[in-house]
Amino acid sequence: MIKKTLFALFALLCCAGAWAQGGRTTISLNGQWDFDQTTTAFPPAKFTRTIPVPGLVHLATPRIEDYDRFFKKPLQLDHQQRENFPPMDYTPRYSWYRKTVDIPASLQGMQGYITIKKSQYVTQVFVNGMDMGSSMECYTPIEFPITSALKFGQKNEILIKVGDRYWLPYAAAGSTDKEKMHYLPGIWDDVEISFTGYNRAHKVLMLPSVKDGKVTAKVLVYSMHPAMNILEPQSWMDCRITIDVYEKVSGKKVASGEIKGRIKRDNRTELDTDIPMTDIHKWSPDDPFMYKAVVNVYDSDKLSDTREIPFAMRDFGRQGTHFTLNGEKIYLRGTNITLQRFFEDPECGDLAWNRQWVTKLIAEFSKQAHWNAMRICVGIVPDFWYDIADENGIMLQNEWFYWHTHGWNEQIRTEFYNWLWSDGNHPSIVIWDALNENWNDYIGNTLIPELKKLDPTRLWDAGYMTSNDALGDDMDEPHPYRMMNHPGPKNPYNLGDLNDWGRYEYVLDASSPQLVNEYGWMWLWRDGTPTMLTANNYAYYLGPNSTVDQRRQLQAYWMQLETEWLRSTRSLAGVLYFCHLTNNYGYTGDSFIGNIKDLTPSPMFFWFKHCFSPSAVFVNLTDERYMKHIPPRAPGSPLVFDLVGINDNNHPVKGTTTVKLYDSTGKIVHTGTIATSIKAYGRSETPYLITLPTTPGGYLVTAEYLEDGAREPVVSRRYVKVGDENTKFTYYEINP
Repeated sequence: MIKKTLFALFALLCCAGAWAQGGRTTISLNGQWDFDQTTTAFPPAKFTRTIPVPGLVHLATPRIEDYDRFFKKPLQLDHQQRENFPPMDYTPRYSWYRKTVDIPASLQGMQGYITIKKSQYVTQVFVNGMDMGSSMECYTPIEFPITSALKFGQKNEILIKVGDRYWLPYAAAGSTDKEKMHYLPGIWDDVEISFTGYNRAHKVLMLPSVKDGKVTAKVLVYSMHPAMNILEPQSWMDCRITIDVYEKVSGKKVASGEIKGRIKRDNRTELDTDIPMTDIHKWSPDDPFMYKAVVNVYDSDKLSDTREIPFAMRDFGRQGTHFTLNGEKIYLRGTNITLQRFFEDPECGDLAWNRQWVTKLIAEFSKQAHWNAMRICVGIVPDFWYDIADENGIMLQNEWFYWHTHGWNEQIRTEFYNWLWSDGNHPSIVIWDALNENWNDYIGNTLIPELKKLDPTRLWDAGYMTSNDALGDDMDEPHPYRMMNHPGPKNPYNLGDLNDWGRYEYVLDASSPQLVNEYGWMWLWRDGTPTMLTANNYAYYLGPNSTVDQRRQLQAYWMQLETEWLRSTRSLAGVLYFCHLTNNYGYTGDSFIGNIKDLTPSPMFFWFKHCFSPSAVFVNLTDERYMKHIPPRAPGSPLVFDLVGINDNNHPVKGTTTVKLYDSTGKIVHTGTIATSIKAYGRSETPYLITLPTTPGGYLVTAEYLEDGAREPVVSRRYVKVGDENTKFTYYEINP
């Protein structure tokens, strides 16, 4: 009988998705929920749909009534500059989630807590018909104690109401993006119920300092001991916390610490301690080594709660105008992810919650393109995305969903503090990014200095606020979109000239690190159609009847040359291409063609392997194929240009550079090889001379840099015209 009872209890826990972690038992509520929508704030009479959690309302089965309105394709490329939200073309509804969960009788006496990691917009939780609370936070965990409503040893109904973006209170922080058309609501990260004793490790931060040989543990203890009608000093009680640090993979214990302090009943109290670390294994893109901290909270010497917190030992900072990682200069190379825009993509589906797909998107493609960094742009991502970045050594600039102004100072402060507590253990996050392309005096000069006291291990980006606007300016984010105003014949752009900075020269002399985390303005949708912002550009350079292949070739060439231009100056702290993933039918475009589930890269992406190579040699020469203001060169004339070598490594590199000239048929009509040597973090310039052929036509110059020990060369290219205005120019295309 005892065996049968134990087996039944084990089966019950498994069915409920429960797992025990020392003093904590957690029941996952991920999976299928009952679902429906209403136009009023009253629950539906019956549920006619199901929906996966996590996800958004577009994943409901059968589809929601306004599905086709949310995912309609634009009928024309119409760029409308908006200062407010677009006119509503759908009916705002409340979204209702319902799930029944068994709560084992063995958990009676423990304190239950529901956690919704991310839910947008305005979320209210009911347990067995009792209102447990509501929250306007969309990007940080929503958490409520629910013990008073639970039925132990019985089935419990969890009912969650999620509002529409249209009803988001004015006080809420962010949720603004003028390039979005629709804001899909839903529960878009994990949901769970956890059970602990009365003292709960509500939040934990493990803040590393390699330089000082320690990790600082900050624990926000929630004492659920009920408040008592007693004097204030008697509301405080003793609390003990132990922290043991292990290597995450091997399980080897490497450090430990203890906190003894006082906490307040029915309240949250922050306690902290420094834990010495020896023989530190540092986290880096090349070696993403992880630790874990086991945090035990006691209540009168009885274990009350246990948390396991993955973290890593790494120092990220700045020195002069550059970033540093573990005390050494590092250049950031990478791209952007705009997940909130991708949520509008008709092909989005459940891909954002598919770990295999996300790993390929952000980890595998980064390795192929020599990227070590990404900007999570205009809105953060589900928690497991950060886990993947941690495990694969990708440094992240983590940007709040905040383009144009929205929110009251008090609420912004609340949400930003929760943001740091919630995401601050991820070593991949090296920059907190408060807002995009904007200014906010409260955030820049009041809130960020406060938040640096909570987390001193990262830098802050305050949008377009520079040292003239913000005290303690950590960095700036210039966006050199040279095609934004469409140069044309009156304002020619010397694409390919690595020394032509025009009106962006100011970034070369800035006093703070300059992270170019957006550039390009030559976007295509995945079918090769120019976007709302780029139709005029392609029409100017290719004519009105260009083919998909011609547009993709131009885009690939353009982005290669602009990346070379930005990386060739050693004064920029990083270069992040915009954009790796976005909405296929939006104002911009991304790195892919075809159906996004297949992650088929566009021709542009294959050139990133070359222009983002840590060490490379670039041809410094203005393009002559597309730049209409450049006249043809005389047959047999000399062609002189510089070969510009760059090196992001902390050691010198050397190799050979082979220069080739191809005619329009692909025949090599010139070749030459020179030795190349580039200092650590340096730039080299070597002049090169080619005597052009006497035969008119279009020619292709390439520089192939083969570093000693490398298997494949890094290729740079430029097109050259030989002849006169009456010559018909065709060109040889090479593809990596």
